[in-house]
Amino acid sequence: MIKNITSTRWFKILVVIFFTVFCSIEVTANTIAKITVTKTNYQGWRDSYILSNGQVEAVVVPKVGRIMQFRFKGGEGTFWENEQVYGKAPNVKSEEWGYFGAGGDKTWPAPQSAWEKITGRAWPPPATFNSVPFSAKVNRHEVTLISPIDPFYGIRVYRKITLEPRKPVMKVTTTYEKVKGKPQNVSVWIVTQLCDPVKVYAALPQPSIFPEGYNKQSENLAANLKVNNGLLSLTRDRNKSHKIGSDAGTLLWMGKKVAVRIDSPRVPGASYPDNNSSAEIYTNLDPKAYVEIEFLSPLKTLRVGQKMDLTTTYTLIPRITENAEQEARKIMGR
Repeated sequence: MIKNITSTRWFKILVVIFFTVFCSIEVTANTIAKITVTKTNYQGWRDSYILSNGQVEAVVVPKVGRIMQFRFKGGEGTFWENEQVYGKAPNVKSEEWGYFGAGGDKTWPAPQSAWEKITGRAWPPPATFNSVPFSAKVNRHEVTLISPIDPFYGIRVYRKITLEPRKPVMKVTTTYEKVKGKPQNVSVWIVTQLCDPVKVYAALPQPSIFPEGYNKQSENLAANLKVNNGLLSLTRDRNKSHKIGSDAGTLLWMGKKVAVRIDSPRVPGASYPDNNSSAEIYTNLDPKAYVEIEFLSPLKTLRVGQKMDLTTTYTLIPRITENAEQEARKIMGR
């Protein structure tokens, strides 16, 4: 009897230990997976939001209608920010701030070549998409930016920002809703401004629809532009701006300590703006040292009551070697 009682007591102890450890693991996993949305004052912009999953943070600023930052928690920012406009609100009536170059991640309607016909000016970008505050809707673990209705396009913009629970990944679904006016042939254009890179890469389809793997969209080609075994690479020229388009579905910004991979798969057989480009890379000259990684949706004639959208997925990846191309090929499967 003494033996049986002892065995029973040990069994109960082991059961208690097991469930204590199991519950501890489960609580830890849930803690890591928990996504929080915190209201904050970001760089002087009140009523901003920080989404966090414990690994990464996304900073959403409705006052300027943008995702202003994406970074590892406690780490340096990857998105370029214009310090000269910190805390300022865009003013569409001001010539100085008519083009609100704050940085971050935003959306414009494509093609750009149609702006003058539709809005009466070729530059700056249509104000509702670029230079007005958005409203924000917080739904548990996500934030949605909502624009006013653009008077020229008759379109309202929605940008839903979410984080993956256990991964360093942000997803943004940008939706254009046609609310009024005549039908418009339009594409959802995502422009992400990032800090001065070590290099920028594109994973080209093989074969590409472009003989050289890209199409030239500026007078001169970008610095150190190279295409090798399905991988396009380039650097930022400090003295001139450059732009190329491609049929890529994955672009990569490579910094000194971290990389940002952005994905938006191309739709086979669809028609795209800018000489059929689904992805574009723009490099800016000094003193504003940034590059733009851009994605476009297929063109669609949008009529009242219709919607169209484009989802872009952003992944933060720590650098582990000094060989940028080797890392890029591993990250992009090239």
